[in-house]
Amino acid sequence: MTDRKFERGDDVVWRSSQGAVHGTIVRKVTEPTRIKGHRATASPGEPQYVVECDKSGRRAVHKPSALKKE
Repeated sequence: MTDRKFERGDDVVWRSSQGAVHGTIVRKVTEPTRIKGHRATASPGEPQYVVECDKSGRRAVHKPSALKKE
């Protein structure tokens, strides 16, 4: 488990194949969920976060270890 915790509205950055992506935390996910056809295996002990890209407005789910506060 990671000690990185985020709140709704936090500005974050993560890496993608195109480079750094900036966005905002939309919500915390604590159960398995699907977004854009991808399955996120979140749980209460290992939550993940829905983030919205500032540039495109698209949403994705990321593990806390992939995110960094700006």
